[in-house]
Amino acid sequence: MTCRIARMLRAQKKHISFHTPGHKRAGEDITELSYSDDLSDPTGVIALAQADAAAILGADAAFFLTDGSTCGVYSMLYALRTRGVQTLALPVYAHKSVTYACEVLGLIPFFIPQDVEAGIPRQPSLRAMEASLAHADAMLLTSPDYYGFLPDLAAARAVCAAAGKPLVIDGAHGSHLHGTPGYAGNFADMWVDGVHKSLPARTQGAVVCAKGTWTGPLAQGAERFRTSSPSYPILASIEYAVKYPRNLSIEGAAQAAKRTLGALENDDWTKIVLPFGEKADEAQAALERRGVYAEFNDGNYLMFYLSPATRAGELKKLVRLVRTLPRGEVRGERPVAGMVGSKTVMVPLDEAVGRVCARACGVVPPCIPLIAEGCVVTAEAAARLKAAGHTFGLVEGRMEVFEGEE
Repeated sequence: MTCRIARMLRAQKKHISFHTPGHKRAGEDITELSYSDDLSDPTGVIALAQADAAAILGADAAFFLTDGSTCGVYSMLYALRTRGVQTLALPVYAHKSVTYACEVLGLIPFFIPQDVEAGIPRQPSLRAMEASLAHADAMLLTSPDYYGFLPDLAAARAVCAAAGKPLVIDGAHGSHLHGTPGYAGNFADMWVDGVHKSLPARTQGAVVCAKGTWTGPLAQGAERFRTSSPSYPILASIEYAVKYPRNLSIEGAAQAAKRTLGALENDDWTKIVLPFGEKADEAQAALERRGVYAEFNDGNYLMFYLSPATRAGELKKLVRLVRTLPRGEVRGERPVAGMVGSKTVMVPLDEAVGRVCARACGVVPPCIPLIAEGCVVTAEAAARLKAAGHTFGLVEGRMEVFEGEE
């Protein structure tokens, strides 16, 4: 299938630039010119590329985003807000962008409980979804999550349909699933694909989609939150990625590698999740000395992220190296809820132990809470945050907790 935006960029004439960007070199990285179309009001190649994407993804409308899936989350929640949604049911361990968008847009989050097994949040149960939706105007789910698990989307769709409430899906890590039964677009009213995460697109490339009467509100949301100066190379890569074919060979090799390495039995071939327990930091360092970098280390597991562009030889090297590494025991703490109050204080991590977290915080990636708001801070969690190279929810190494101790 033709990649329209890339073809337009290749066909451009050499010219002298008296336009942005400031590097003044005509090439792929251009701005809105007479021939290049305009993402804010597309009538040419971008409009055609978005229409192609909508047809492929099973949507009535698709909107390219050069600001990542976070922009899509904000756009979807804005659309909900304009249609009268005030309370949103969402998983406790949703991506940080979801809770931040609720804050910005004035949506009240109603958290769907999730069990934590062997250190990993599990997808919400049907009973939990039903109970939470009874208190909310809409529901958002994450599918798949960062550990490669899918919720029961068919059940979620049925629950929302019975209640007459919309279902939106953060599918940031599931763009490679389009055309398969587990794809978010088979069930959602609106959903976002982070195509740069599991398809061969440039970083920040994403697409947000809608069906039916949600197309208009979502268009308004995308217009308000995405940049007015989009990257044309990213736009071209989004189209290329959506049109990229499945790689059944690497999918099969990934499943074989999971069995060989004793990976978690998850629902997503692109995510190889290996238990290392207290040996996780040691294993990460050993692999990086050999030039192999995992997607993340959460202190228990290393997650290795594949895509249709993964080379078979690279996967074989991963299997060969990992088989030589020692494994430790996985440490799995269950979160304990504590008493919350109206006043909070910022304290160093060591002083936060035993107190109740007032703002969710965690490791980046996976950008989901290690400690959720309202949970008691454990010594293990505090130590993991101190050891992590990148975190969210902390301010200069200090955590916001509710006043008083458990």
